[in-house]
Amino acid sequence: MDMERRQSEIIDDFVKRAAALYDAAPNLAGLILEATAHPFLFAFSEILSVPSLARLKGTQYSSSLDVLRLFAYGTWSDYKRNAGCLPVLLPDQVRKLKQLSVLTLAEIEKVLSYDHLMEELDVSNVRELEDFLINECMYVGIVRGKLDQSRRCFEVQFAAGRDLRPEQLDNMIQTLNNWSGTSDNLLHMIQEKIKWADTMSEANKMHRKEIVDKVEEVKKSLKKLNTLSRPTCTYKATERSFLNLEE
Repeated sequence: MDMERRQSEIIDDFVKRAAALYDAAPNLAGLILEATAHPFLFAFSEILSVPSLARLKGTQYSSSLDVLRLFAYGTWSDYKRNAGCLPVLLPDQVRKLKQLSVLTLAEIEKVLSYDHLMEELDVSNVRELEDFLINECMYVGIVRGKLDQSRRCFEVQFAAGRDLRPEQLDNMIQTLNNWSGTSDNLLHMIQEKIKWADTMSEANKMHRKEIVDKVEEVKKSLKKLNTLSRPTCTYKATERSFLNLEE
């Protein structure tokens, strides 16, 4: 099973379970804890949009909703800045948030320096950083890339996408509209090229036919000319030649 399909099934399961826990705030908080620690879940906006979760606002479990929002849109650095307002994360949650932080960095740059990564992930040395990138990111399948020890950087070749923040939707819609317009223009150009190619092909066929017809006409003319210019041998001419031989 590929990663996208697996994640889709996991999201569907959490969404259904969250929807069923309409008034059970403690259970909803436990569900959020389970989701944010899940080893194969890296998208949370669909879970966050389940109406029953809004019931956590203003309760003693409201911080769980903040944690879910952090995992949907935030990074490890965001957590450190707001640690005083958020619950202490479990080791699995810490690992997950750092994985998500790598995805966020990969969205911005395709060449990530080791120094920047170590600062963002609170990693103290290169060996620990490379182990994390290999075992917790590339092996899991959320990123692909090349570790360049000589240049002390990670070259990103692929990175899974994160949840779009609400403020990013307008930009995304505009980007898609621009792409759609460009695609329509390109399709129109291709269609015009195809029409031009068809027209040129038909013109070439007609031109070749004209040449063939002219060649045939020339052949016929030459054949007729050869027939007219060839000398004829009459009976009297033959007799005259015979008499000349007798003399």
